[in-house]
Amino acid sequence: INEGKVFKYITKPWQPEQLKAVIQQAAETYRVLKQRTYVLTQALQRESLFNRIMTVIRSSLDYTSMLQTIVEAMGETFGASCAVLYPAEMLSSDRAEPPSGNQRFTYFAADSSMTPDASLLTAMPAAQLSDRLALDMLSYETQPVARLSVPFIYQGKTLAIIYLYQLGSSPWSQSMLNLLDSVAEQVALAIAQAKLHLKIQHQTEQMQAELEVARQIQSNLLHQSWPPLPGVQIQARCLPARQVGGDFYEVFVHPQGDIWLAVGDVSGKGVPAALFMASAISVLRRELSQETSPLPEVVMRNLNRSLADDLISNNCFITMALVRYRPSQQQIVYANAGHVYPLVWPHRVAAQPASQIQPTYLSTRGVPLGILADWRAAAGELTLHSGDVVLLTSDGITEATVSVSAQSDRKAMLKQEGLWQLIQQQPSALSLDSLLAAIQPPDEAQEDDQTLLLLEVI
Repeated sequence: INEGKVFKYITKPWQPEQLKAVIQQAAETYRVLKQRTYVLTQALQRESLFNRIMTVIRSSLDYTSMLQTIVEAMGETFGASCAVLYPAEMLSSDRAEPPSGNQRFTYFAADSSMTPDASLLTAMPAAQLSDRLALDMLSYETQPVARLSVPFIYQGKTLAIIYLYQLGSSPWSQSMLNLLDSVAEQVALAIAQAKLHLKIQHQTEQMQAELEVARQIQSNLLHQSWPPLPGVQIQARCLPARQVGGDFYEVFVHPQGDIWLAVGDVSGKGVPAALFMASAISVLRRELSQETSPLPEVVMRNLNRSLADDLISNNCFITMALVRYRPSQQQIVYANAGHVYPLVWPHRVAAQPASQIQPTYLSTRGVPLGILADWRAAAGELTLHSGDVVLLTSDGITEATVSVSAQSDRKAMLKQEGLWQLIQQQPSALSLDSLLAAIQPPDEAQEDDQTLLLLEVI
């Protein structure tokens, strides 16, 4: 009291009643300070444990490692000789066998004489899924052992239970039990988050596996091979922005000799677009396989009739460019359902400046498939010559963002004019791989499916 100066005050010639009042006031002050110190210590201890549990939550959402960290943290913090934690799924009342060693999580204090094979640790506890703390006394090698069961309950469901063992006859105080009860709520929240993360992780892995199957199926649909065709060379590339996409192409050689080229784009991305893409390819191949080579506009009309109901009900549509090349006449007839204009340009000889060549855009076009119940549009025609090139693209090409110049970081949409400029910069023998590399650098994220289909008349 008073920084150790009590002696000076007591030896003063005070009146007994005055001295008694001073001593009583000092004693009361001491009791208040002691109580406040105790409360503060408990609060700091609770906060320290809470922080440790939250650190567990932040550092790892792996379910197994979190359970091990929790049993170690609680065993050490609450002075247990050892601790055993069981997940709730291992404690169902109808289990015939007790949990095995790899199904439980343990902690042993450094100075503990208890061992993992102790009978009281391997035996199934009697009250497995109690909804409250329970304290009972056991014995271990003639020594008394206090066992405290602490359930972790979240939203009325027991997620796990921990058993704290303490050698000796001095179990945990009531204040420590209250602290344990409070901490159990935070631990239950941590376990619930870890279980949710584990569930989401498993669902994600399953979805990725299913998407990989879908990607392989789509790749098989698009992985076409055709025999060497006299008088023409054909190249095709399709790069989906995700595992699966809505872009597609088709190369079909009719028994009568006609060569069919098609590039389509289903609105949207991902699995829904890929499903409509598969349907469109199936119907398209059916239409092109007729005994007599059909007209492109008739194929488009039949495609729309077959797919319109599903497209309209799902608020989707398909754009497509369809070209029929007849080698005997060197003539193309095409139909376009709201798709990017195909390009046609003559062959450029090595000595000819690229600026002297101008492309022809096949601009006859109708509405996309799935907009109207009855699709109708005119077809376009064009006669080709030796060396002419026909290029069909999807909007993932023309709407790609590219750098304006090498000296600037500014980007702009490529559009068809920019695509033609890139084509002029390519060698006279155009490679779709090098063209795609110029459009979509490998270190940049691809925003949309990208498809190119090229036919060159030799």
